[in-house]
Amino acid sequence: MNIELKLQMNTQQRLVMTPMLQQAIKLLIMTRLELVQAIRTEVQDNPLLDEIETGMEEEEDTATLQAEEIDTSTKEREEEKVFEEQSTLKTKEEPTKDEIEWDAYMQSGLYEGATGVAPPELPSIENTLKQKEDLEGHLSWQLKCSAMDEREKELGEVIIGNINSEGYLEETLEELASQASATLDEMEDAITLVHSFDPPGIGARNLKECLLLQVRANGMKNSLVESLVMNHLEFIDERNFKKLAKLLDTSLDEIIMAAKTIREFDPKPGLEFSNDETHYITPDLHLIKIGEEYQVFLNDDDTPRLRINPYYQSILKNKESEKKDTRDYLENKFRSAIWVIKSIEQRRQTILKVGRSICHFQKEFLDKGVNYLKPLILKDVADDIGMHESTVSRVTTNKYIHTPQGLYELKFFFHSAVGSYFGSDMSSVRVKEMIRVICKEEDPANPYTDDEIVIKLQSTNVKIARRTVTKYRTKLAIPSTSKRKRLFY
Repeated sequence: MNIELKLQMNTQQRLVMTPMLQQAIKLLIMTRLELVQAIRTEVQDNPLLDEIETGMEEEEDTATLQAEEIDTSTKEREEEKVFEEQSTLKTKEEPTKDEIEWDAYMQSGLYEGATGVAPPELPSIENTLKQKEDLEGHLSWQLKCSAMDEREKELGEVIIGNINSEGYLEETLEELASQASATLDEMEDAITLVHSFDPPGIGARNLKECLLLQVRANGMKNSLVESLVMNHLEFIDERNFKKLAKLLDTSLDEIIMAAKTIREFDPKPGLEFSNDETHYITPDLHLIKIGEEYQVFLNDDDTPRLRINPYYQSILKNKESEKKDTRDYLENKFRSAIWVIKSIEQRRQTILKVGRSICHFQKEFLDKGVNYLKPLILKDVADDIGMHESTVSRVTTNKYIHTPQGLYELKFFFHSAVGSYFGSDMSSVRVKEMIRVICKEEDPANPYTDDEIVIKLQSTNVKIARRTVTKYRTKLAIPSTSKRKRLFY
């Protein structure tokens, strides 16, 4: 057997992701805010890119007009100057009533009094606004007022620093004792102190301890409520009140009243001090009905517009103006700038195409509401606009459209189909909405089981299995029948 080396050639096709193609795909996925930041970065890195400022032409016209007005108003200024000099002399000699700065005088008198001390500089209005107190600050203030010595205060700060936004202690006392170089007894004393703080239940290590702290804070020690929380919380969760009444040898009414009291406690006491701000969504597309048709418009309000810098463009036109290295650099930057501008424009057109296609498929939803939402998959839109499904998927991620029915993410319009006895499929979102309405309108004392929900859906021509109803009900965060049943109001 002879072993030898051979050199041969073959041809094959494969997709190569060039840096420019990767950049175009990244721009397609970006949200509006990310796109603006990416454009700003490109403008800083590429000297050939210029941002077109809004109203640039109007500013030039205004500057020309102001230059003309300067020449025509010179004589008027000279006349006014003489009048101002006379007014200044009069003010120095004898100030009139209208010329006295009464605000400064009153403020000065407020601080000076009889001492003649100059008034301090007043804080800005932003520094005088009251801010909502957070949980850590609220607990630290109570600790300063309650701690007996510096060591207790130090251990209390360690505990407070490990309480999460819901009000629960995230670390074990053993771990905290190791962090603070303290004994377990010292940490027990410190956690007992924190447990006495407001709001009741703060610093608990689990739900049972949180409820027990609130029970004792409300003066219910050694009561039926405390017994239920300590030993039978799982029965309360399952609403098995008859078994509890028999087990504790008490009446069903007393168990129900105790369960009602427990229900009024706060399982997450720390959320009262949450400073979470509302985040507003700016839509990428606006949908406006003109006549009988819907028109889709791209929201470009905050997106910078780019152009090639005219100075560098003129240099590139003159082939003998710069050295070869400089010219090569400018040509590379020019190609990069052109590609960025084209990629942004391609992104705009692709989003518009996808938005128009979705509106074409979901016209009934736009006219009549969620009950008329049709089943739709990415392939339907991809075939409609002549693009790949992956492109449609990228475009619809984190993009929003404002419609007459509200503000929706583009992903919202893509759903699986649920069968119908009439043969035409309906959207899973529509079926979920029907399940939500059925559960909302049911009798709280006798809620529907999943089998009964199936029967009610079948009466509206929805062909669905019980396990599918269970899955949709779980996604809607609707509890099971036993947990929806209310024995008290």
